[in-house]
Amino acid sequence: MNYNDLASDISVNKVTKALQRIGYIVYRVEEGSEALNKIKKIITRGSSVMNGSSVTLEQIGYIDYLKSGKHGWIDLHARVNAENDKEKRAKLRKESTLSDYYLGSVHALTEDGEFVIASNTSSQLPHVVYNSPNLIFVVSTKKIVPALEIAMRRLEDYVYPLEDKASMAKYNSHTGLNKVLIFKGEVTSSTRKINFILVNENLGF
Repeated sequence: MNYNDLASDISVNKVTKALQRIGYIVYRVEEGSEALNKIKKIITRGSSVMNGSSVTLEQIGYIDYLKSGKHGWIDLHARVNAENDKEKRAKLRKESTLSDYYLGSVHALTEDGEFVIASNTSSQLPHVVYNSPNLIFVVSTKKIVPALEIAMRRLEDYVYPLEDKASMAKYNSHTGLNKVLIFKGEVTSSTRKINFILVNENLGF
């Protein structure tokens, strides 16, 4: 399987129905600029936002838009980065896990609606697992795979080497698959809103 190929319409239709059946909100767009416009409509003014390190978010222009300050949101990522005191920064980072919205991507998404996210530090996982009431995942259709076994293979054989290379180039430090999250669904009583923006463009790893 070529993990860099966009998924077929049949596969995208399968995952769309599966995600909706689980209770997620699904948007399908053709390119990154449309994904960014969708994000602008989803996030309400005055809401706090946090994001993980994401090539996808960079490519669609979200990071630049966030830094512009033209959105009317509370940028918790900027607050964390602006703090020079290590202890205060750590406290702000913990508090940021309670953001109204968390944005990121996934490393693999199965046709059954399960998704995999790996992390070196796990800083983004509290948002995803429980804390943030609104999640927005921007996902290139190339990340869609038939089953969980192949999702793990995609992560280990394809994504990890690319992430490690990018980490060395940016931080001069290796990354690691220290925490791997398999997200299968939410309890029926949950009031969280989990949004998937499926993009028919080659984005991210």
